Formats: sequence, structure tokens, C-alpha cells
Amino acid sequence: MRSMIHRMTLAGLAAAGSIDALAQSRVEIYGRLHTSVERQRVGGASTTGLFNNVSRIGFRGTEDLGSGLKAGFALEAGFNSDDGTGLGGAGIDFRRQSEVNLSGGFGMLRLGVLPPQSYLVVADYGVLDQPNHDLGSLSDALYYFSMPDGNKLSYRSPLLLGGLTIEGTTSFHEGAEGSNSKNAYDLTADWERGPLALGAGFTKVGNSKQLGLRAHYNFHDFQLGAYYHRVDEELRGKRNAIRMTGMYTMGASEFVAGLGWASHWSGVGDSGARQLILGYNYNLSKRSKLYAGYTKVDNKANASYATGISGADFSTFAAGIRHNF
Repeated sequence: MRSMIHRMTLAGLAAAGSIDALAQSRVEIYGRLHTSVERQRVGGASTTGLFNNVSRIGFRGTEDLGSGLKAGFALEAGFNSDDGTGLGGAGIDFRRQSEVNLSGGFGMLRLGVLPPQSYLVVADYGVLDQPNHDLGSLSDALYYFSMPDGNKLSYRSPLLLGGLTIEGTTSFHEGAEGSNSKNAYDLTADWERGPLALGAGFTKVGNSKQLGLRAHYNFHDFQLGAYYHRVDEELRGKRNAIRMTGMYTMGASEFVAGLGWASHWSGVGDSGARQLILGYNYNLSKRSKLYAGYTKVDNKANASYATGISGADFSTFAAGIRHNF
């Protein structure tokens, strides 16, 4: 009898251990420090200084629930790497991303604060061999559309047709009853196979909407990419934008060039702009790189890209260090 009880106790402990092991979460701390020395010019005013380029820290993790089902989360906060403060002089918060999700063979269900997927699959596909939103003052300044980041419910499909992923998102306005606020909607398609990658995104916020198309191709040491972006805004009317980028890799070195153009808004005359981006990266490792770059935005009289000041051009010479952890 005592032997049987002993075996039952061991079996119970083993079962409890198995359940506990199954419930274990994998939590990862990650982030980026990205700081540059720059000589910036806005209109007729010049500034030399140290600049933060979208540094951040994040936490993400998953829990295996069994039968292919997983629960996950992501929390991401931005901060100023040049002086150590939170964005806007405030403390650290998680407005960059605050997501809980559930995934399995059906795909992924996501809830919370999410970056706009249409931006990620169209404009955020690599300039200077980095996502556009990580480039700070050297980023593409001509892509424009406003999609709320918070109060989102999103579904992402599993891989389809050998590399296709589709994601649909709604952002609840959560306005008072009877208000004119409306939900926002975002639909994207992202396809990658071999050297070719294609992306498309459509967004609707009230009566304003945007459509973006992107293509990216790798062959040997060369990469070429381009996007087309059309906005139909309730306030200013219609506008088109195009960007083309190219990169040549030679050992640890990368040479990059980009050219962008934005047309006039149909309801605002003399509101077009152009942008040139030139850059050089030297990869110290997979996580760290040195870089130097130059960008210039030429704004027409009623355009304010990169400056917020109508008619003021923008340019910067930058040299910096980027380290991922």
C-alpha cells in the first residue's frame, strides 16, 4: 500500500511538473540605441547637435498553451538616447506598442496598441537597410497618412499561397454616443518568395483613405525597392507619392541611394516636394553598425514635409551608431 501511495505521489508530481513546464512563458527584452551627430538645416536656420533616432526598449513573450495554441504579448516604449529622457520630456510609456495576442493554426488575433500595418508593409520596407521608422531624420519624409495606433482589434492570417500574409484591423473610435467619430479600418497583404517581395495596404479613416503598393527585389549584391502611395483626404484632396531606393553591398559596407517625389494636393496649390537620400553603412556585427548619410527635402511654397513650416526646405548631414540588443 505504501509503495502504491509513493508511486501515485511521484506520478502526481510529474504531472504537475509537466503542466508547469507547459505553462512556462518565454520573455525577451529587446531594443535599440540609435544616436547620431548631425548638421541640420531648416529653412535658413542651422543646428549642430546630438540626435536620437527612434531608440526604444521592449518586452515580448509567448506561452505555449498546447495543441499549437500560443498566447503572447509585446510592450514597447520609446526614449531619447541623446539625453536619456522619455519622449516629449515625459516618462517611459508603451504607446509605441501594447499588445496581447492569441495565435495558432488559424492565424493570430491581436488586441491593443499596434503600429499601422499598411505603413509597415509599404513605406517601412528598408532605406539604409533599416526599417524606415528607425532612421530618424534620414527617414522617408514624404509618406503621409494618419491611422490611430490604439484601441485596435486585428486578425493576421497564417501563411497562404507560399508566402502571402493578410491582415485586417479596426481601430475603435470610442467616442461619446452621437459624436461624429468613426472607426478606422486597415487591410494589408504582404507576399515574399525568394528574392521578390510585394506589399499592399489600404486604410480608411472617416472619409479619408489611402492606398499603397510596394515592390522589393534582391539579386546578388544589389537591392532595389519602390512604392506608390495615393491619399484621398477629406481636407486637402488627393495626392500621389513615389519613392525608389537602391543598395549595393560590398563586404561589410552598404551604399544606399533613395529618391522620393510627392505631388501637389489637389485642393492646395504649390504643395509638392522632393527628397534625396544618400547613405553609407559599415556593419561591425549583426547587431551594430556605423553609418553616415545625407538627405534633402525640397518643399514647395505650401509644403511642410520634415519641417512643419510651409515652404521651408530641410537637409542634414548625419553620422551615427546603431546597436540592437
